Amino acid sequence: MMVTRLPNNLKKIHSLVAKFSSHNSNLLKSETEVTNLRHSDEFRVLNLKKNQSRSKVQKKQAWKPASLPPRSLKMSTDQDWTNVWPGPRTFHPATVPLPVRQGYNKLGASPSKYGNAELMKIPNFLHLTPPAILKHCKALERFCTPWPLNLEDDAKCEENFPLETITSDYCHSSPVIRDPLARIVTIRLKLSSLQLNRHARDKFLRLVGDRYDDQTDLFTLVTDRCPLRQQNYDYAMYLLTALYHESWNIEHWESEKTLEDMEYYDWESNQSYKNVLKLLNGWVPNLEINNLPKTIKEIVDEYKDAIQILFNKGEDDDYLNNYKKSSVKLLLGT
Repeated sequence: MMVTRLPNNLKKIHSLVAKFSSHNSNLLKSETEVTNLRHSDEFRVLNLKKNQSRSKVQKKQAWKPASLPPRSLKMSTDQDWTNVWPGPRTFHPATVPLPVRQGYNKLGASPSKYGNAELMKIPNFLHLTPPAILKHCKALERFCTPWPLNLEDDAKCEENFPLETITSDYCHSSPVIRDPLARIVTIRLKLSSLQLNRHARDKFLRLVGDRYDDQTDLFTLVTDRCPLRQQNYDYAMYLLTALYHESWNIEHWESEKTLEDMEYYDWESNQSYKNVLKLLNGWVPNLEINNLPKTIKEIVDEYKDAIQILFNKGEDDDYLNNYKKSSVKLLLGT
């Protein structure tokens, strides 16, 4: 085995390198200590632009349960809708199995029922389906009395119940359920049902004015001064009662009225009535105007209506022709 030996010069070089490295390390240590002492004596520098590395905080996500499918997809076609929608409520798209749309869209079809505020704002009548109304009627049936047997048609109803009361109820989207128009009450009846005589009828018509329609013989009275419907109804009944009793009341000055003071033409108070009686007595002696035969009574009534219309409504071609025809019938008796 051969052992190589380094020359003496190399040994010297190695020893010098070791001394130099130890000297440099001592110098670095001394410089570091001096620098630390210098910085400890001075003020610290505030670095505003120092980038501080922050670890990202992960937010904890809230647990959200899975949404169930709409109820309308599971509904059967033969279900009882009154159990699903028993009363008035706001529109709910998951409950109504109908493809309802509401609103306006310029670029496409109207918005669907999901998330549609227009459908929730307006009132719906899904609780008033025919089966629901039938259930309500059956529940109220035990509180109702049977319909009278003698009131089969409208004519008999008007004969037995001549007074008709008309009111209106309103349903609208508003925070207030009262509508000012719901307080208005209208009563209507035929004037012939009051059984007034000639004087009372004439006075009643003068009191009511344009509230009477001579074409239909209907008297209409509308009351809307009171804030409640019941108050307006009571006021209408009071007015009708006052009009009826006042029409029968005869003032002392009314007996002093002459034929020239009359505001209308009354055939039975004029000379024409006496002339007709004289003519009829020439045909049949001792004939009473109230007991005329049917054919003669029709001719007399036609003449009476024609001459009263002519004097009360003014001259007209039709009125003159009717008066001419009725006069010829009365004179010839045909």
